[in-house]
Amino acid sequence: MVFKESVTPEEIETMELIAFDGPISVVTERGRDFDEAIRHLSASRIIGFDTETKPIFNNKAHRNGTALLQLSSETNAYLFRLQQLGLPEELADILASESITKVGAAVADDIRGLQRYTDFEAERFMDLQWFAEKYGIKDKSVKKLTAIILGRKVSKAQQLSNWEAVELSRAQQLYAATDAWICLKMYKALLGS
Repeated sequence: MVFKESVTPEEIETMELIAFDGPISVVTERGRDFDEAIRHLSASRIIGFDTETKPIFNNKAHRNGTALLQLSSETNAYLFRLQQLGLPEELADILASESITKVGAAVADDIRGLQRYTDFEAERFMDLQWFAEKYGIKDKSVKKLTAIILGRKVSKAQQLSNWEAVELSRAQQLYAATDAWICLKMYKALLGS
């Protein structure tokens, strides 16, 4: 299959919306939900990956730390609230696992942010921006990649919301889950093309 090099905002607007529609678990502490997430993700061969950081709107302000780690299989999305949870060893082990491929976009900065919590050796990360280039795709953003590879659009309305909020809204949860899951979906679509 041949993919377009790039896509215009006008073309994206005509596309149907796509979003994660499976169960989303927000994990703030160790316990049953955490253990279930680790079990599920450890059994997966490929997972979607992303992180979120509370945005700053002032160039002089100190950059915020990573607030959220999103990991998704095809069926389940897990949102780890790192400011409450930290980055426990079991979670770092998944990020360091050579048997689980973690697919995300622009992963280097995300990994560095996570390594500020716990030092781990990042293994088997697939950067979708780099991978898509092999298919002649020049656009880099998740929004444009989704349009080119899947012919659908993702909502970016929650991107600049407060990821350190006491409670994540349903819209934030859906956005965060979709961002990780869509990377997995695009990677599989490219592999299958």
